[in-house]
Amino acid sequence: MGLSAQPGFWFAGGTEPSFMNVRLAYGRGYLEIDLPSDRTTVIQPMHRAGLDDEKNALLEALRRPIGSAPLRSRIRHSDKICILFTDITRATPNDRLIPWILEHLADHPRENITLLNQTGTHRPNTREELERMLTPEVVRNYRVLNHECEKEADLLPVGTLHDGSKAMLNRHALEADLRLVTGFIEPHFFAGFSGGPKGLMPGVAGLHTVMTNHGYRNIGDPRATFGVTEGNPLWEELLAIALATGPSFLVNVTLNEQRQITRVFAGDLVAAHRTGIEYVRASAMQKVKAPFEVVVTTNSGYPLDLNLYQGVKGMSAGARIVAEGGTLILACECCEGVPGGSPLDQLLRSVASPEEMLTRLATPGFVRPEQWQAQIQALVQRRAQVLLHSRLPDDTVRQCHLAPCHDIAATVRAELERFGPEARVAVLPQGPLTIPYLA
Repeated sequence: MGLSAQPGFWFAGGTEPSFMNVRLAYGRGYLEIDLPSDRTTVIQPMHRAGLDDEKNALLEALRRPIGSAPLRSRIRHSDKICILFTDITRATPNDRLIPWILEHLADHPRENITLLNQTGTHRPNTREELERMLTPEVVRNYRVLNHECEKEADLLPVGTLHDGSKAMLNRHALEADLRLVTGFIEPHFFAGFSGGPKGLMPGVAGLHTVMTNHGYRNIGDPRATFGVTEGNPLWEELLAIALATGPSFLVNVTLNEQRQITRVFAGDLVAAHRTGIEYVRASAMQKVKAPFEVVVTTNSGYPLDLNLYQGVKGMSAGARIVAEGGTLILACECCEGVPGGSPLDQLLRSVASPEEMLTRLATPGFVRPEQWQAQIQALVQRRAQVLLHSRLPDDTVRQCHLAPCHDIAATVRAELERFGPEARVAVLPQGPLTIPYLA
């Protein structure tokens, strides 16, 4: 975009401002916008250098894990192993991690290894996508399966949810002698942090199980937010279910803004993840002194901004520091739509406003797939107006109760003018890779 001050555009006081260029993560590239330098605060994660030798770091973590015996010493020749990997909506470098793990386990019978895609309630990935995610060699030589949350024949009970119902997880994970749970750790907008037990629950959980855990009560709890695990009812329940599955071995990584691996956390599901959480907290959680009238955020670019469903995460990150009645602008490419026809799409179209959405979700007995995203979006909109810069048609954006934003820089300038000379704008170029919070 690269816009500078428009001819004849002046801020209150009659002085034309200087501008700074900001690059917003968007799709597979960036959007460049120019914003007034004296009124703009850019909030980014503390940079962590990528590892010099990612493969060796991973192998060393498998040999010297956190809170666990080395991986190979935990496996008998006859053991069934289930390797759980994140789906296409996550930035985990599966194409590197999975082949390296399989190489480490090269003496284990291939027929005893199953790779299971942690789709949660998302769509299955195509063979072409799986080959791109895992490499064609892995897909050709190993059994690779998509978890399908509504395929009841593949679900078995394990543990009990807060409503008394049985938690249902994928049988390929439950029937394995050992589960290798892979993924990456970042702040999560209602589970505290991603990675860890989320690879099992909701990663390979049944639809009803996910809907119960992600229900109106849990999502509405103030402790169900970025950076909070202990005391977070949603997190504590999913952890209990994950631990009920039996022996698991965690292989999680952290990433920088270039998607380079910065650390590997392997070993005990709880201990290794806890260590990773503290590493991420130190770089990703950024304190600010006061809210901003305007906030511009992203959803960290591809693959995290494939659709609006994922984009609610970036929206939620920005909402933490937007002033009451302020303006939040989300740059989220949405090349896969809402997705169209998805449960979220249908739910958003079924109501006339965000407030009606919250009223409907609070109605006893009303439960819908993906309602948690709609609930969080509506709560954000209760605080601020939300605009969306995306590839979605304007009509689709409006049907999702958002306002289209075609020119981010011009919109920011107009909003600053509307709010007055003391108004300020915050920018999260990497979206939810940075989680700001008020001091």
